[in-house]
Amino acid sequence: MRRLLLVRHAPTPATRAFVFPADEPLDERGREAATALRVGLPSGFEVVCSPAVRCQQTAEAAGLTSLALEPQIIECDFGTWAGRTPEEISTSEAAGMASWMTDPSARPHGGESLTAFGARVGAWLDRQAMQGGSAVAITHGGVVKAAVVHALSAPIEAFWRIDATPLAVTELHAHEGRWTLTRVNAATPAKIGVSA
Repeated sequence: MRRLLLVRHAPTPATRAFVFPADEPLDERGREAATALRVGLPSGFEVVCSPAVRCQQTAEAAGLTSLALEPQIIECDFGTWAGRTPEEISTSEAAGMASWMTDPSARPHGGESLTAFGARVGAWLDRQAMQGGSAVAITHGGVVKAAVVHALSAPIEAFWRIDATPLAVTELHAHEGRWTLTRVNAATPAKIGVSA
């Protein structure tokens, strides 16, 4: 059996401002919030981490050591939209945003399509399902959502109906290569009282 806890990184100024993420660091509020993960996560788990700065800083603030960096669980590549708010995207790009949210194969920003992103996360999750033991993965909201969609064999369009707030835990268990969803977007001590 594989027990996998997916944890979205601590909040950043970009998550608070609803900006398409780039590789931004945590601010003081985010680092402080991440320290509470020390009591919210079990010890003795393998720790897997996205190589993004905000994920590594979340793991560090939580006292998680011996990280294995995993590029497959980095956030979706938002291309030219990275670092920008939806309001900053021009009118012509706004039409692209609408198509991106309704057509999983669209990539108007020049980055990854939702289909390609979901396939990347799904391939990683399939490999995880074949392992034993327990792991904590410090990752991104999009990765958590894509993992839930894949674990449930749901259509990728279900991605938009799942929430993954900063420092929340989503838990999956794999039995003989098949996933069971145990909890989604669950509060940890780090999340209680912390705004995105």
